[in-house]
Formats: sequence, C-alpha cells, structure tokens
Amino acid sequence: MAARDRYSRKLECPQCGHSGFAEVSEDDDPRRKDPGFQVDEMPKGFYTEFAARDPRKYMLRCQCGHKFRFERKSVYAPGGEPRR
Repeated sequence: MAARDRYSRKLECPQCGHSGFAEVSEDDDPRRKDPGFQVDEMPKGFYTEFAARDPRKYMLRCQCGHKFRFERKSVYAPGGEPRR
C-alpha cells in the first residue's frame, strides 16, 4: 500500500475573498491512475459541493454561495507544497 502525501492548500473565494487553508492528502505513488485525493479538513466557511478523487473535479462552495474548483490558482501554506 502506498503512503499518503499530506499538504495544506489555501482556498480563496474569487467572489467574496473569503479564505482559509484546507488539509488534503493523496496517494504517493505516481504510477497510480487514481491519485486518491481526499480533503481531510476543510476551513470554516467552505463546504464540499461535489466530492471527487481527482482535485481537478472536486467542487467547493463558499459561505457566500459561490461554487469553484479545488484545483485552481492557489497559494500554498509555507512548507505545505506537495512533493512532485
């Protein structure tokens, strides 16, 4: 079984500017077709709209009602960049 990479990613709503850091993890093995993406902890004010095992398909909803994808132009927490 592969180990899990864990990292933090800053979420920022493009509509209202609300932000926070999400704690996420995914499988460490780059040969796997499915990265096994999972949000372990969501910041206050953000909710899962559509969960997916691919960060490009994971949809979030902000407290203001705006929906956006998890993987977009984001800022990582210091030391929170994923290892690739």
